[in-house]
Amino acid sequence: MSSNPASRHDPYAVLRIPEFRLYISARLCITLAMQIQAVIVGWQIYDITKDPLSLGLMGLAEAIPSIVVSLYAGYLADMVERKKIIMVVVTALLCCSLALLTFTLHISHALAHFGALPIYGVIFVSGIARGFMGPAVFSFMPQLVANKQLYANAITWSSTTWQAASLVGPAIGGLIYGFFGVTAAYATDATLVLLSLLAFAFIGGKQLPENINPQSMTESLRSGIKFVFGNQVILSAISLDLFAVLFGGAVALLPIFASEILKTGPQGLGFLRAAPAVGSVLMAVLMAHYPISVNAGKKMLWCVAGFGGCIILFGLSANFWFSLLLLALSGAFDSISVIIRSTLIHTLTPEYMKGRVSSVNNIFVGSSNEIGAFESGFAARLMGTVTSVVFGGIMTILVVGITALKADKLRRLHLTPELGTAQV
Repeated sequence: MSSNPASRHDPYAVLRIPEFRLYISARLCITLAMQIQAVIVGWQIYDITKDPLSLGLMGLAEAIPSIVVSLYAGYLADMVERKKIIMVVVTALLCCSLALLTFTLHISHALAHFGALPIYGVIFVSGIARGFMGPAVFSFMPQLVANKQLYANAITWSSTTWQAASLVGPAIGGLIYGFFGVTAAYATDATLVLLSLLAFAFIGGKQLPENINPQSMTESLRSGIKFVFGNQVILSAISLDLFAVLFGGAVALLPIFASEILKTGPQGLGFLRAAPAVGSVLMAVLMAHYPISVNAGKKMLWCVAGFGGCIILFGLSANFWFSLLLLALSGAFDSISVIIRSTLIHTLTPEYMKGRVSSVNNIFVGSSNEIGAFESGFAARLMGTVTSVVFGGIMTILVVGITALKADKLRRLHLTPELGTAQV
């Protein structure tokens, strides 16, 4: 065994970088805000409409604009200083949060006159903003971490921060909504977005990586798409995640489970929304100390299958505590998949192309939650809530089986701290 200190794994190495700490602080605040907002908006829309499809439409209203702008957003992230894009986008999200807050005040009669339509409008605008934010934030992070060997560590802590916010955010949203009302909840949401904006502002601007192959916008977008579809490991990893979330996305139906099946109020909904993040945070912290290396591809496939199994059991459960446990386990399985996939993309993608590759990833994965929400709402209306969730879990396991058969390079994938990835 080597006695060289540099060879020892330091789980906190990337946290010693001041700008990375600002970055994850900003991500913490914006993710908290978005999670709080999702709980409030979901409960508010279902309270207005009493229609499960309305929850699916909520996801679709955000996913469509995000997908439409995603490729151009990726191109822009490779052509314009990424911090500038982030500042504009977070400012737009702050305006959206303030608009939702205004709808709850007595001076506004928008909801009384138009029902849930104004909320859908704000979600649509925020979908555009988040479509631009994804590639910019994804490609900005490596610029804060000069040592490529720290990518996996940075991704793990970034994921941990996101999952921690996903853990706390829904609970905060549900509790504030339940005990202090919708206005206080939206005010908290807007304050957190403002704090995120300030944290990003304190990070220094970074010059774009040198583009060794300048191209027109059309050629540039085509090269990004070609890169993803020409790499079996990246393509199979993001495809697996896409279909798993698409079919296994029971989160959109949690207001129905909380209200009608598990018989809890908005407080219970907050805990249900937070449960997947409990498992995700614990797993991400564990992976920061003990990163996956051997048989990473096989472990990823097994974990996505485990995710599907948890969704099936959750759909069949009528016990609140057992449902919480299943959602937590699903989050733990999902965390492994997210960290491995993100490490692959960051390591295998050239710096000057990360915005475009991230945009393709965003189309596959970033919007799959929202499209999955629509699929879940539509399936729930067609089959019934429980049947649709069980069906989604079965389809997730089926997708894993097909991917395992077709993607031989993913099955043989190993991860190493020195090289990021190695295919054996």
